[in-house]
Amino acid sequence: MDENEQEPLVSQAGQTEQAGWMPQPGQTSPAGQAQDAPAMVTAGSPVPPPAPRSPEQPTESQEGAAPDVHGAAVPIPPARTPAPQSSTQPPAASHSATPQPAVPQPVAADSPAPTLATSSVPVFTPVPDHQDAQWQPRPSLTFTPFEPQTEDAPGFDGPLPASSRVSATSTDAPQVNPSGPVADDLLADNMDQGLAQPDPLAVHPRLSSTILCIVFGLMLLAASAGVWWLGVRTANGQNFDDEVWTLLDGSLPSWLRAMVHMLTASSTIIIISVALAVVGVAVAAIRRRWWLLGQLVVFTALCYGSELLKGVLPRPYLQNIDSSPNNTAPSGHTILAAAAAVVLVCAVPRAWRAVCALVGSAYALLTALSLVAAKWHRPTDVVMSLLIVGGWALLMLAFTRTTGMDEIGTRTASASIQIVGSVMITGGIMIALYGGYLLWQIAPGLSLRAQWTQAGACAATVMLVSAASLLVFGLVLALRQLTASPLTKLGLVGAPPAPPSK
Repeated sequence: MDENEQEPLVSQAGQTEQAGWMPQPGQTSPAGQAQDAPAMVTAGSPVPPPAPRSPEQPTESQEGAAPDVHGAAVPIPPARTPAPQSSTQPPAASHSATPQPAVPQPVAADSPAPTLATSSVPVFTPVPDHQDAQWQPRPSLTFTPFEPQTEDAPGFDGPLPASSRVSATSTDAPQVNPSGPVADDLLADNMDQGLAQPDPLAVHPRLSSTILCIVFGLMLLAASAGVWWLGVRTANGQNFDDEVWTLLDGSLPSWLRAMVHMLTASSTIIIISVALAVVGVAVAAIRRRWWLLGQLVVFTALCYGSELLKGVLPRPYLQNIDSSPNNTAPSGHTILAAAAAVVLVCAVPRAWRAVCALVGSAYALLTALSLVAAKWHRPTDVVMSLLIVGGWALLMLAFTRTTGMDEIGTRTASASIQIVGSVMITGGIMIALYGGYLLWQIAPGLSLRAQWTQAGACAATVMLVSAASLLVFGLVLALRQLTASPLTKLGLVGAPPAPPSK
């Protein structure tokens, strides 16, 4: 075939390039010499004539035609032969946004003959270019296990100080460092160092409890000074003390008189008081309450110093009295008995505090009444002594901290302490008010030493001594619980477990 007959093919190649045709691997351009796949024909373009075939080239029926079910031969396009590629340089991928033509796939033998679609224009979806779409591939992540640096490692500046360490769980609340001396910090002896960070109430009571101890302690000390002033510095007070000192033993009921007479011996009071104090100290030592032992030592010293006021305080002569004109306030035996009971109440665990408070209050009451009934002291002396002991005890509790408190994990509320403490405080206040009312009723006859005032004076003495004992031990019981067992989660469930030892 001459060159004039190839003109339509060249024109067709130009039209094909305008239609977006690009050569594929294994194909040549339409202007080339051979094509493995038939050229795409768009609608409206002239159909190119068939290419000339040499006599040696086999026909479609001879090459690979397969008969269909009716016996007609179905032409099968020749298989694509991939073009040889260089082993050193891979073919460059096209980054053009020009749509690529679909490559015809081999047709099965039993499929109908393909038809040429000329009624519609094919729609090609372009593949977006990575650079045009500004898409970046995700970098691969490599995880390397952490290995602690050693001193000879490059760039090692030493461990961070403890103050600059940041917790992984929270940056606001301070955390306990779970390494190093934490196991020692969780012990009772070192709670101040280890547990003050997560729970400050683990090492000291609430500020409100401390304020209550100071306020009530000062109030009791002031009340003791007021009692001394009314009983010693006034004429009616001296007359009241002298009447009770003379008549109290005969005015007591028989059951109470028998109990009072059991404590009239000085040796009995000393032995019982020392026994109570020794038991309290032993319990505190067994419980490893070392700070509490120091508090009790200071408390004992203050009580002993208060007894020395007997030789310092004056007693003016205002009335003719039958008792000794010398000063007898405060009562040393009453201070000893009440202080020993307070030591026991503060030293025992929570479950025994209410019982010990009741026993201590009863023991202090009987001791005070026995001293007046045996004519060793006046009513003013014993009431003043009870209030002094209560005041020093509450001031001592204001300085409770660390091992002066209950052990971590055992702090909880106590129904017995709440009930007994409330009853004792309320009963002490009510009885004191009634005893004050009796004094107000007999006050006009005290200056005359009238006989009708004797029964009222003795009844008022029993009530006022009972009120002082109940009020002192009720306050000690309640404030000991507040300062020793502040209610917190850590105090209830205990400290976190220590790290395992290697």
